[in-house]
Amino acid sequence: MTAETIQTDRIPPHLRPAMQALAEAGARLAAIIRRGGDLAQPVGTNADGDGQKALDVIADDLFCQTLAWAGVRWLASEEQEQAVALDPEGTLAVAIDPLDGSSNIDTNVSIGTIFSIYPAEATAEASFLRPARQQIGAGYIIYGPRCAMMVTFGDGVQHYALDPEDDAFRLVATRRQMPDCALEFAINASNYRHWPQPIRAYIDDCLAGSDGPREQNFNMRWIASLVAETHRILVRGGVFLYPSDARKGYEHGRLRMLYECAPIAFLIEQAGGGATDGRTAILEQGAPTLHQRTPFVFGSAEKVARIAAYHELPETEVSALFGHRGLFRA
Repeated sequence: MTAETIQTDRIPPHLRPAMQALAEAGARLAAIIRRGGDLAQPVGTNADGDGQKALDVIADDLFCQTLAWAGVRWLASEEQEQAVALDPEGTLAVAIDPLDGSSNIDTNVSIGTIFSIYPAEATAEASFLRPARQQIGAGYIIYGPRCAMMVTFGDGVQHYALDPEDDAFRLVATRRQMPDCALEFAINASNYRHWPQPIRAYIDDCLAGSDGPREQNFNMRWIASLVAETHRILVRGGVFLYPSDARKGYEHGRLRMLYECAPIAFLIEQAGGGATDGRTAILEQGAPTLHQRTPFVFGSAEKVARIAAYHELPETEVSALFGHRGLFRA
């Protein structure tokens, strides 16, 4: 491991080796992405049945190799069926999505890495299948026009950027705070017909604009890369919704609690926002299995609370709202 892969003065001492390893692997992966090549070539499926691209496998191998020398006892990867034992003397457990947004590789849209750090326990199950609020670190690396890392250790969100001169992450901001409000929402509107009624009612009210009950005009954003969506919302506010829906395989949401939702929720709350499954705070929950999926709503606290309020309305009342405001209906 190189000596200076990340500026460490704001990182808790016991987490510095793991953060150095994550930064080193992230810098190396950023270089691979810059070089290009056939990184989007299909190579099979991961442990959960999702299609894998060549870059998924490269990223998984890279982070596993670097974290093996960083005091990490257990590593749980979205690309692996079971958690991997690394260092029996390690004190940390790391859960990681090595490459988020791989469907966007060949379109050159920003992709990323999401990670979460817990204290290691005697077994992998005890280390990872616990309340998400027991995380002691979480963050992501975004491989965009400027490679950046956002990370929290429970005291605000720190922003680092990769310096191309020496491939080291330098501190940009010690405390990134989410703006109070932005008139933007992110959701895949093509699935409107499958959504539960509280989600449709909320989106209908946004789409009604200044003539509707919100009395404001909203813009919609959808990148289909969780890291890219998160980075935009951390920088300028707004809300992201990936609800459960009526399609087979989507009944319990689609994003993974351990590898995606828990670390993003930790970051968002530390930046002053909120993160729920539509009703309940993500950080008050835990994953019963390594690859458990969940609905996910996060962003500006006021918007997340409003969406939860729609879910608390009696079904008959939501149905009436939907019938009156269903703008997609003829």
